[in-house]
Amino acid sequence: MNPIIATLKEHNVSDEQIAELFEALTQNPMMAMAMVQQLGIPPEKLQQLMSMVMTEPQLIKEATDELGLDFAKVQAAKKKLKQ
Repeated sequence: MNPIIATLKEHNVSDEQIAELFEALTQNPMMAMAMVQQLGIPPEKLQQLMSMVMTEPQLIKEATDELGLDFAKVQAAKKKLKQ
C-alpha cells in the first residue's frame, strides 16, 4: 500500500475521504490542502505526511494510480497552482 494512503488510513480516514482528497488534488490543490488539515491528523503526523509528499513526489503518482485517478490531472493542477 502507498505510504501516503497508509498514513491516512492509520488515522481513520475513510476510503471515501481519501478518494475525495486525491480527486481534489487533481482539480484544486489548495482545496486539497485545506481538506488535509480538516482530517484530524495530529500536527506531528501531518508534518511527516507533508514532508513525505514534498520529498517523494512519485508517491502522489503511485497513490493516484492505486486509487484509479488520472495523474495527468494532478500535474495540470500543479502547473495552475504555480501560475
